[in-house]
Amino acid sequence: MTTKTKIFFAIALVTIGIAGRLLPHAWNFAPIVAIGIFSGAYLGQRFAFAVPVSAMIISDIFLGFYSWQMNLTVYLAMGLSGLVGIFLQKKKNPTTIALASISGSTIFFLITNGAVWYFTSMYEPTISGLYASYIAGIPFFRNAIVGDVWYSFALFGTYEMMKVLYYRFAPTKTLVS
Repeated sequence: MTTKTKIFFAIALVTIGIAGRLLPHAWNFAPIVAIGIFSGAYLGQRFAFAVPVSAMIISDIFLGFYSWQMNLTVYLAMGLSGLVGIFLQKKKNPTTIALASISGSTIFFLITNGAVWYFTSMYEPTISGLYASYIAGIPFFRNAIVGDVWYSFALFGTYEMMKVLYYRFAPTKTLVS
């Protein structure tokens, strides 16, 4: 993929991510983790972290920011999904895509719920408070897994179908002897 093509896809993915967060949706059913995984798998290291984090920052301009500690934690957790995608570069199949999606959801859940416990006063600063934070996040985690898997298959599937169609219908060059 050329650099121009990668930039085109990066802009398109950031736009999809912004729309996915701004349009009405179920809690935590958003495309950002899937976008990070896709970026890491197809666009490479240069875009893996930047694409999902850019979509988050731009959409947060409209949605509002939290404390800087929470925002930084959320951006880091979303950016890590791009790193998960890098591991898919050489082996993209339905099983690895599903596992990457679930891994991205789990990383986000563990990091952000731990951060809510650590940086806010919502939970007691004890191990019981940490458990309470994770338990309270389970309904959001369920939606995140479903959304991340759905969006991942939508992105990867659409891209692979586009490749097949392109190569099937692209004009071929014939050699003149």
